[in-house]
Amino acid sequence: MRLRGSPDGACKYLHSPVACGMVRRMRTALPAAAVLLACALPASATGQGPTDAHAVIERVLSSNPALMSYRARVHVGVHMLNFPFLSPELDGTSYYKRPGNLEVVFDSVPFYMKGFSKLFSDMGDAAAWERDQNVALLGTRTLDGQPQLLLRMTKKIHSDILDHTDAYIDPQTYELTRMEWHYRSGGEIVMTQSYRTAAGFTVPATQHATIDIPGVHAVGDAVYADYQINVIVDDGTFTK
Repeated sequence: MRLRGSPDGACKYLHSPVACGMVRRMRTALPAAAVLLACALPASATGQGPTDAHAVIERVLSSNPALMSYRARVHVGVHMLNFPFLSPELDGTSYYKRPGNLEVVFDSVPFYMKGFSKLFSDMGDAAAWERDQNVALLGTRTLDGQPQLLLRMTKKIHSDILDHTDAYIDPQTYELTRMEWHYRSGGEIVMTQSYRTAAGFTVPATQHATIDIPGVHAVGDAVYADYQINVIVDDGTFTK
């Protein structure tokens, strides 16, 4: 049986004062419940979340609006899986300067590590992503049981080596949690990142990289420490 019209109109079908009172209370409570439900839904469910890649990047950058620069020490341990006797340790300095400048300068690098060491600069500032890449928001994916926004980047100038790069963003904190580099050879590099607080700012704490490309199978772990926040960083530090 469907009840239409006002609560009073419905009462003639119920033949009970108690039931009529319940109908009136339900009609009154439903609008309020709808409002509460809308407030409880995530921003993306209510249409208030970012709807394109540029908006996501803007949210990422807005998380540390007063962070102009930093300098930090970084230690990287590498284990070459296809050459188990090679497990180099690298020490260096990570430099960041807004907007879109991030560089890791190692104190010394073995000749066979030249390309690998650059990887720790590539998981960089989101402000640089749109500089030479087309970025698209592909929606939400689940990683380790948690929803993540997926941004896909392709080079504006065609690359014969790199097919695309995927960046995963936590929709609650807008922190970059994972990047994947997918190569035309079928190879892949995956890097995950965790965070800590330094002087009230959210900064990288650790990174874990897995490299699986033709000729190279390795894992690497980086730990960041001794942050100096909003210091002078020379523009000449950064690779152009």
